[in-house]
Amino acid sequence: MGRVYLDYNATAPLRPEARAAMIAAMDLVGNPSSVHAEGRAAKGLIERARGQVAAAFGAEGADVIFTSGATEAAALACAGRGLHGAAVEHDAVKAWVEADLPVDAAGRVRVEAPERSVLQKANSETGVVQDVPEGLEVSDMTQAFGKLPVAFNWAGCRMALASAHKLGGPKGVGALIVKRGTDLEARIKGGGQEMGRRSGTENIIGIAGFGAAVEAAARDLERGVWDRVAEFRKILENIIAAEANETIFVGKDGVRLPNTSCLVTPGWKGETQVMAMDLAGFAISAGSACSSGKVRSSGVLQAMGFSEADAACAIRVSLGPDTTEDEITRFAETWLKHRNKHRARAA
Repeated sequence: MGRVYLDYNATAPLRPEARAAMIAAMDLVGNPSSVHAEGRAAKGLIERARGQVAAAFGAEGADVIFTSGATEAAALACAGRGLHGAAVEHDAVKAWVEADLPVDAAGRVRVEAPERSVLQKANSETGVVQDVPEGLEVSDMTQAFGKLPVAFNWAGCRMALASAHKLGGPKGVGALIVKRGTDLEARIKGGGQEMGRRSGTENIIGIAGFGAAVEAAARDLERGVWDRVAEFRKILENIIAAEANETIFVGKDGVRLPNTSCLVTPGWKGETQVMAMDLAGFAISAGSACSSGKVRSSGVLQAMGFSEADAACAIRVSLGPDTTEDEITRFAETWLKHRNKHRARAA
């Protein structure tokens, strides 16, 4: 019946609109920093995409700085600024901040000094959604953009991180969105591209795909596509919960991304589950996909109070706009079969 992809939080399939925009961009020969007609055409494409990103993310009047992804955007926004974050932040953010903000059992972070803090809007592993306090220095909106009705201009932060491939754009391109007038020192110096904040010839093909993807993602959000996805997740969790009463659905009682289900089944390693489901034709994950293929006990879950042993028994199932009810039903039924086999062997 073909493979079923349920790892949208790791990367979303490339949208047709993004593919078409990228193919068209391949025909542009000019360097966007050149002043001749060919260069101006390339520059015009970048500025069109910049406008698409600003409009889709509610960031009119802000600066959109294109980067190689959210990881570089995090470094540009956070490095050397003495910011504070939490242990549930993505590793790309934790690399540059003091991870000392308190986290409760529901995955909620308490921010006491917003102007010196960074906070993710939504967690990639658990889907837990945070309230962004007014005056926050940096908000990681990588997972939230395109799935939740958020806008930079009313998010209450000075800077926000975004990534194209999380919402159906190409891999290797992202953005840092910055309030006008924010003092920001370039980490990559050279020709002064991207308003002097990120030098280097722009990735025109990737940027074109990014712009087209955010427009398509905004249309999906307006049409209520993610409401349907949330209903499918509810079906998935209900099927599993009816039989696997030992399984914990992380963050279920709070606000989560509409597509994300993090399951902890004590005694059954997440890595084993991922491999079993992969062989059965389903792509899921055991947490963040940004660790060079390594599978390790989730630091996010440990920060929420799970033991190291139980945190190692987590999997993440993340749905997308193209996920069908039949696919999630088949996944739940297949997962339960493997769970029952595991329990029989362990008995």
